[in-house]
Amino acid sequence: MSNKKLDFFMTILGLMLLAVFVVSIVGYGKDLKRAEKRVDSIADIEVPAVPSVTTNRLNGVVSAEEWAKHYPDIYASYMKNADNKGHGSSRISYVETDPDIKVLYDGMGFSFDYTEAIGHNYTLEDIAETTRPHKLANCLTCKTPDMTAMVNAMGTQVYATDFNEVFGKVSEPVSCWNCHANTPGTVVITHDYMANAMGDEIEAGKVPASSVSCAQCHIEYYFDPDTKATLTPYSTLDEIAPEAIYAYYKELNNFTDYTNKNTGVGMIKVQHPEFETYYGKGSQHAGMYTCADCHMGVAYNEKTGDPYANHYLVSPLENTELLISTCSLCHSDLKGQVKEIQAKVTAREKEISGLLVQVNEKLAKAVEAGSLSEEKLAEIRELDREAQFYWDFIYVENAEGAHNSKLSHACLDKAEELAKKALELLK
Repeated sequence: MSNKKLDFFMTILGLMLLAVFVVSIVGYGKDLKRAEKRVDSIADIEVPAVPSVTTNRLNGVVSAEEWAKHYPDIYASYMKNADNKGHGSSRISYVETDPDIKVLYDGMGFSFDYTEAIGHNYTLEDIAETTRPHKLANCLTCKTPDMTAMVNAMGTQVYATDFNEVFGKVSEPVSCWNCHANTPGTVVITHDYMANAMGDEIEAGKVPASSVSCAQCHIEYYFDPDTKATLTPYSTLDEIAPEAIYAYYKELNNFTDYTNKNTGVGMIKVQHPEFETYYGKGSQHAGMYTCADCHMGVAYNEKTGDPYANHYLVSPLENTELLISTCSLCHSDLKGQVKEIQAKVTAREKEISGLLVQVNEKLAKAVEAGSLSEEKLAEIRELDREAQFYWDFIYVENAEGAHNSKLSHACLDKAEELAKKALELLK
C-alpha cells in the first residue's frame, strides 16, 4: 500500500473513531442528565407551571391540541395513542371470535356489534360508527370531556337528552380535561358519579386519585332507570366486590339492562370493571402501584433528561423501561406469566359461556313448552341471571385475569356452579 493510500486510510479510520467517541460522549451525557433527574414514579414529577390557556370551546374545555405548545412531550405521547387502531386494518369482532355472545347478549346491541378497544383518540369516531343503538346522551359519558363539562355546568338532566342533539355539540375525544380539568399537573375527578362514589375514599387515603381518574371510565356502571344518569353500583371502596354489586342491583328492584329474547330473563350487562377487579379481593399489586404507574409510567426528554408523565396508554408488557426498572425486581418473566394467566382465564370463559348457552337454549325450550311451574321457572331464571353476571364480570374485564387472577377464577367458578345448578333443574 502506498504512503498516500495509507495516510488516507488512517485519516478515515481516525474520523470514524472520533465520531464513535463523540456519539458515546453525547449518549453518556444524556444518560447522566437522565440519571440526575430520575424519579421513582409519576407522582414525583414536578409539572412546570404555564400561562393559563383560554379557549372558545364548549363550556371552556381546553383541548389537548391547545395544550400542545406548553407540554410538547406529553402531547406527543398522547398522540401516539392514535396508533392504536386495532390489529391490522380491521378490529377484532368478538361476535365472530366468541359466537356464544350472540345468544347470551340477545336483546341488546352487543349481540351483533362488539369489537376490541382502540385508542382514546377515537372515542367519538367509535361511537359514531357503531351499529349499537344509542338514544340518549348518557352513551357519551366516557367518550368526550365536552359531555362531562355539560353535565357539570347544566346538571344531570343532560344524561337524558337526545343523543344526536348532544353529539352535534361535542368534538374533543377523551383527553386532558377528563383527568385534569384545566389544571395541568393536578388530578381532578371530573365525572360526577365517581366524585360522589370515591371522593371521601380519596380524602381518606384509601385509594389514589390517579387510579380513580382512570376509573371514571374503566368501571362497572349503570344508567338510572328514572333519570338516565350514569351511576356506580357502590359508594365506597368496600362495596366494589362482585357479590356486593350483584346484591345492589337485586335490591334496586332487580335492575335489568336488557331482557334476553330467548328466555325472558332480565339480565345485567356488566361493562368493563377494571377498577373493581384491580382493587378487589385477591389483588397483589393494588397497594403498591396505581393504574398510572403501570399503564403510563415516567418518560424523559431526550435532550434535557427532564421527566414527564408518559400519556401513551399501553399494557405494561409493552413498556420496556417499566419492565426493566420495576417489574423485573419481582418477575423474571412477566410476559410469560401474564400470557399463562390470560390463557387459563380465556379458556375458562369459553368453557363457561358454553354452559350458559346450554342453560339459555334449554330454558327457552322449557318456556315455549310451558313445562315448568312459575316457582321453578323463577328459580332457574335467577340462577341464569346470576351465573351470567359473574361470567360477564370477567369476560368484559380487559386484563383477561392479569389484574387479579384470584378474583377472576373465583367469579368464573361461581358462574360455573350456578349454571350447573340451573342445568340440573332443567333436566
